[in-house]
Amino acid sequence: MSQPLLSIGMIVKNEERCLEKCLKALEPLRQAIPCELVIADTGSTDKTKDIASKYADALFDFTWVNDFSKARNAVIAKCSGQWFLSLDADETLTPELVEEIRKAVQDNTIDGYKLTRVNHFLGKRMNHSGIDKEHILRLVRTEKAEYRGGLVHEVLHVEGKVKRLKGVFEHRSYTDIDGYFVKFNKYTSLAAETMFKKGKKCSIPVIVLRTPLEFLRRYVLRLGFLDGVRGLIWAAFSAFYTFVKYIKLWFLWQRNRFQ
Repeated sequence: MSQPLLSIGMIVKNEERCLEKCLKALEPLRQAIPCELVIADTGSTDKTKDIASKYADALFDFTWVNDFSKARNAVIAKCSGQWFLSLDADETLTPELVEEIRKAVQDNTIDGYKLTRVNHFLGKRMNHSGIDKEHILRLVRTEKAEYRGGLVHEVLHVEGKVKRLKGVFEHRSYTDIDGYFVKFNKYTSLAAETMFKKGKKCSIPVIVLRTPLEFLRRYVLRLGFLDGVRGLIWAAFSAFYTFVKYIKLWFLWQRNRFQ
């Protein structure tokens, strides 16, 4: 097999609900240009690996160490394509974006592309609330690709010229409230640990101030009220996320004082 032009990389865990939809949406791209699909499973206990094995060119186990950057860089290390496209299991490419990517990887003057992500919350697309359209670097030259940022909210970096594609990909992370809070506890803990390792501190008065300000930022400044009841829920959840994240950070410093 000749070297693929594009490597599509993913990390997954217990994603049987949405993984197949994501992988099926990749088929037109894989038929249009030489591709490989590389998937790292971080400990699934459902049918995720069975689904992934039907599509992946390389499927490997990765021991989770509470660090998204390490996991994603491990995927990049397994990729042999000239280009690298990073996706999550709850994200799907639109046909318009597939066509743009097909053309984009033929351009030898560009080193990376930002893709536009639109977010769905509780079954409906969000048009405001600070999550309406996010421009994220996801398509880069593999040899220049590296994830940085630590345990959570990791960011893909590339050295060189970056452009933005017009097409969008869709993100359906939170289809119900239970699913939101499953990730909520994990992400707030990782965020607090990341800040703690960087030496960032906070006080209770600051936490009390930050929480309502986050609600106002999402619901008023970012026009969350135009997203209806979902906008209200997202603003409230975002404020609670901020509160819990900083309370966990505060407890880490308290525990550190008495060790």
